[in-house]
Amino acid sequence: MSANQRVVLATVLSLGVFLAYDYFFMPKENLSSSKNETKTEQTKQIEAPNQNISKTVSKSTENTNISNKSSSSSAKKLVEIDSKHFKMEIDSLGRVSQVILKDKKFKTENGEFIKLFDQKKLPKPLEIRFVDENLNSEAFKVHYSADKKSVTIKDEPVEVTLVQKLSGEEVRKRIKIYPDGHYDLYVELQNNSKYFISPGFRPNVRVDGYTFHGALIKEADDTITMIDDGDAKGTESFRKAKIAAAVDRYYTTFFYDLKNGLNVIISKDEEENPIIFVEGGKDFKAGGFIGPKEYNLLKSINPELTSVIEYGFFTFIAKPIFKILLYIYNAVGNWGWAIVVITILIRIVLFPLTFKGMISMQKLKELSPKIKEIQQKYKGDPQKMNAHMMQLYKKHGANPMGGCLPLLLQIPVFFAIYRVLLNAIELKGAPWILWIHDLSVMDPYFILPILMGASMYIHQRITPTNFTDPMQEKIFKYLPLIFTFFFVTFPAGLTLYWFVNNVLSIIQQIIVNKMFEARKKVSKESHD
Repeated sequence: MSANQRVVLATVLSLGVFLAYDYFFMPKENLSSSKNETKTEQTKQIEAPNQNISKTVSKSTENTNISNKSSSSSAKKLVEIDSKHFKMEIDSLGRVSQVILKDKKFKTENGEFIKLFDQKKLPKPLEIRFVDENLNSEAFKVHYSADKKSVTIKDEPVEVTLVQKLSGEEVRKRIKIYPDGHYDLYVELQNNSKYFISPGFRPNVRVDGYTFHGALIKEADDTITMIDDGDAKGTESFRKAKIAAAVDRYYTTFFYDLKNGLNVIISKDEEENPIIFVEGGKDFKAGGFIGPKEYNLLKSINPELTSVIEYGFFTFIAKPIFKILLYIYNAVGNWGWAIVVITILIRIVLFPLTFKGMISMQKLKELSPKIKEIQQKYKGDPQKMNAHMMQLYKKHGANPMGGCLPLLLQIPVFFAIYRVLLNAIELKGAPWILWIHDLSVMDPYFILPILMGASMYIHQRITPTNFTDPMQEKIFKYLPLIFTFFFVTFPAGLTLYWFVNNVLSIIQQIIVNKMFEARKKVSKESHD
């Protein structure tokens, strides 16, 4: 295989891996043998409640889904909590029925504020499911009372108390809600009826095929386990988990107890989407949060809560990149220019690799006539041909993998920045220049994708090649068009990164080309 074949193959593979990345490399569950042994032991410890909750969830879901039209119509708004950043509604069944984000950047295209929850999806945040079927059925019919009907949060948290009186049981929920959207939850039962409580079905605002949607559990040992929508088995159990979160691309609802942990069971709905339940008690305490996955916001509550922001397989690279990007943004005050700056920094860090690859390509171009001569001379003897080729490479200090390897080594960095720019809610509503008013969505006029494709084409034209197969050359020429089409629907922030990266590659390639031209000129003059 020639050097150019390798480059074409590497580029096509990069695109292929890029397309398949979310499907194949997004971590679903941790399946190491030692981990499974621990999970088995954990499951045994809470096996009975898990069986009960599975039974309870399926039956109560059927019952509540069947009677949901009547119960929802009867479950009127009980409490309205208003703050600068959000509005929260609690219904008469003691559940958070809706959260509306009020910051300007959370407006929809129609100018309406974003509503986080689909009213048809169960369970809702703070929904309780009792193990006792009769008690559970009654709990979805008897309404709560509240000590406040309307609450305004300013600088200090406000506490709301909800009470539900059932046959042989009384439930008291105390919810202390803070201005930033997090809350402290206290559930007190008069008796000790067995129950499970949910942080709710995930927000249903930004669902796409590129990012993770489902349940995220931070376990007692800090392991992150993710269960995608459609992949829930309905039997997963986690003892002493620190965080149990239901997430979509930008938003989340979760319970957390970073000190004592939570006993979490992941059930599933009819579409095999993961549903989070936490084992309750007579006196149950937990922290909770409903809102955007903003790094600074979660960090201000507790730095450990930033674990809810997950970047997939390359998280270990992506998280430092995001922190650097955030630092740059704080310095320049614009996310678009922050992306430009971090792209330059990444190119500087990767400069030795890319420069080495470009030098190698130039050397191979110079050796192209001799390579063709050897291929022609030994075309009937591949073993001799390879031996002579290796001697030629060694003599002139050329590396046949020199142009391919740097590209492959850059793939993890690209995927990391890709995940950062795709998942960062900070880019939502963030303008750059003129026509780019939101870096989290596609360029409305397709200017950036076209510029990206054009810059890729220019870079391709000035990059040395020595194609021997016309089909390879055609494929290579069509790659800019393929990438342009591919990036049309991508967030403008990601396309901006790729475009700036291409421009820097062009500048670097021009410098390398001039260096070789100067070297050839000196070599020619010395021979003359």
